Amino acid sequence: MIGSGTFLGVVHETGGGIYTVVLETGERVDASLRGRLKKQDRTGRVVVIGDRVEVLVDGNEVTIELVAKRQTELVRRGRGRAPKILAANLDHVFVVIALREPRGSTQLIDRMLTLVHASGMRPLLIFNKADLEGTEELEETWLTLYRGLGYKVLVTSVPSGEGVVELHRELCSGTSAFIGPSGVGKSSLLNVVDPGLQLRVGRLSQKTGTGRHTTVGSRLITLECGGLVADTPGFGDVGLWSVDPEKVGSHFPEFAESAVSCRFRGCTHLHEPGCAVLEEVGKGAIARSRYESYRFLRAEAEEQAEY
Repeated sequence: MIGSGTFLGVVHETGGGIYTVVLETGERVDASLRGRLKKQDRTGRVVVIGDRVEVLVDGNEVTIELVAKRQTELVRRGRGRAPKILAANLDHVFVVIALREPRGSTQLIDRMLTLVHASGMRPLLIFNKADLEGTEELEETWLTLYRGLGYKVLVTSVPSGEGVVELHRELCSGTSAFIGPSGVGKSSLLNVVDPGLQLRVGRLSQKTGTGRHTTVGSRLITLECGGLVADTPGFGDVGLWSVDPEKVGSHFPEFAESAVSCRFRGCTHLHEPGCAVLEEVGKGAIARSRYESYRFLRAEAEEQAEY
């Protein structure tokens, strides 16, 4: 056990009011939260994985005394229209989508991408399970669409090892998070990148064809190469939190150039005459699937703004 004193560290795991903190010295301690901190006005929980904290060690008592301001927050809408912070102070976010079993959709992809954009970060897309039969056409379609929008995309397969070297390279610097629905292979990908992890993986539900939760709590995992990865429970219900309806379009990069040519300032890109974005959609320059995702997300943001 380390001696008494004040130390800096990063929260690696939370649960039941106990926070596992890795100190700058490399030691791990389980800490409780100082009572006055529970009253702080912060988005979501006062302390989440990735938070940088100041810890006081006094004999056998370890308490978190200070939580530093977050540089980034990956946040979505949770139950009861409340914010749910997935992780703090991330450098990279990987959106993991399965090409099959369970097959993703452009609407789900666009929601995930917008979630990351709205949290102030640039997402990287992973299309997993490329080894399964019947995925070739979908893979080509999605690659053409999202790479054409400027997103970095990796195609991966655990059985064949496709894309694993590139993924390993991306994960070995800074702090990252894997997000996506259950069953898309997030834990399996981490296991093949770092076999020593031995994370639990599960099969799809035969009844629904969707994934079962194998990751039940959020934690930061230290990879052998030095990177940190936030392993979070899978979720497919992607609700945006506190996004201004007028800003939804800014999270669709292909809208930017056209939007400046709209006839009316503050154009919603929904019905106005002279809307350059609608014209580009009509010509096929902006994908219809992307525009439909924009419409749905904007409508949800407007509904949320009423509360």
